[in-house]
Amino acid sequence: MNARFKDRKDAGRILADKLSKYTNHPNAVVLALPRGGVPVAYEVAQELGLPLDVLIVRKLGVPNHEELAMGAIASGGIRFLNRSVIESLRILPETLEAVERREALELMRREAIYRGNRSPIQVEGRIVILIDDGIATGSTMRVAIQLLRAQHVQKIIVATPAAPPSAKWEIEPLVDEFIAVVLPPDFYGVGQFYEDFAQMDDDTIYELVQMGAKIEPVGAL
Repeated sequence: MNARFKDRKDAGRILADKLSKYTNHPNAVVLALPRGGVPVAYEVAQELGLPLDVLIVRKLGVPNHEELAMGAIASGGIRFLNRSVIESLRILPETLEAVERREALELMRREAIYRGNRSPIQVEGRIVILIDDGIATGSTMRVAIQLLRAQHVQKIIVATPAAPPSAKWEIEPLVDEFIAVVLPPDFYGVGQFYEDFAQMDDDTIYELVQMGAKIEPVGAL
């Protein structure tokens, strides 16, 4: 399959077109799943005139097969486990605990470096547009949704450039709106949809988050 997007910036601009009804909405905010979701979400935030922040979630990858998620964790002690993967691969409890400890440390590290000294944008009672550069298994996204529900947001819109149909079926019932630019049945991985799918470095993510946090809806008081 040919790539659908030049890079994450291009994907973000295309995704923003599908979210145009939220342009300059006074009660909406864009949240990105780092790292790849940040450049996509930054373009959406710019196009819509909405503030940007990150939602730190870490995938619990199967040892030696890290791309396969056996679950995910998020700030606040929220945890999602993919029981079918754990049971089918006979993952031992101590193996799961070791991976979770490691990812918890990385979660805390990223919170410190992506925001610096800035406090998270408050999302209680707000419309949240939750963005990643693609959805594969959906484990990370489900934890992010659980976290937002616990923070009593008004509405959750999950938006992504690419996802398999199975991700839509599983995630759409959990949110108020699910938007994907492409939903191909022959989905093998997020990277197949990008000409440039280079990993983002922490400095770039920090800069985008800091700039995105300053965006305000046109006409906001």
